[in-house]
Amino acid sequence: MQKEVSILDDTKARIIFAAMKAVRQYGLEGVRIQNVCDLAGISPGAIYRYFDGKEQLLMECFTYVDKQAAEIFEHLKFNPLDILTGPMEAVKGLWLPYFRFWTSHPDEAIFYHRFRDSAFFPKYDKDRDITYFKTFIGMVQAFKKVFPSLDRINQDLLWLHILTSTVMYAKYVVEGVLPNSQETEDTVFQLLATGLSGYLKPQKPQKRNRG
Repeated sequence: MQKEVSILDDTKARIIFAAMKAVRQYGLEGVRIQNVCDLAGISPGAIYRYFDGKEQLLMECFTYVDKQAAEIFEHLKFNPLDILTGPMEAVKGLWLPYFRFWTSHPDEAIFYHRFRDSAFFPKYDKDRDITYFKTFIGMVQAFKKVFPSLDRINQDLLWLHILTSTVMYAKYVVEGVLPNSQETEDTVFQLLATGLSGYLKPQKPQKRNRG
């Protein structure tokens, strides 16, 4: 019985990877179930055993990639003391593996960027569960504890600045617009970090009134 489940999971994975590849080729709006079937080498009936239709398939593709990206932070060595001694280096230590994940997964990067920018995303985002980002959120909270000024930033804007920009630049790399090089990584990080540098300063202790 376990073997059968494994085979089914493999088939579902093939469909998901084929769907992301199809989106890269045909666009999010232009992709059709038949395109996915052709790339996966299966019949439409096989897809409908796993998904109700195109919309559900695309949403599950996004969830899959989102979880893969979140898992990166589970394997990173993170020492909160590094935040004080070198805050920007600590940020880069978290950001760089994330950026490299996208540049090394072209289909995923382009799909993720297009889905977040589509009419599908607001509906999906409204009810989605992001508990799989628990480790990353814990890292962010550690930064906020050391640098309370980060709380002054609109958190949606902060996340969009880092996430959306990172994926966008990775998309340019996999499309060949930007070279996949150390210089590109350094420049992209510098652009992103410039907006954060003013907030990564320890809060000065308030002077006590002598009475």
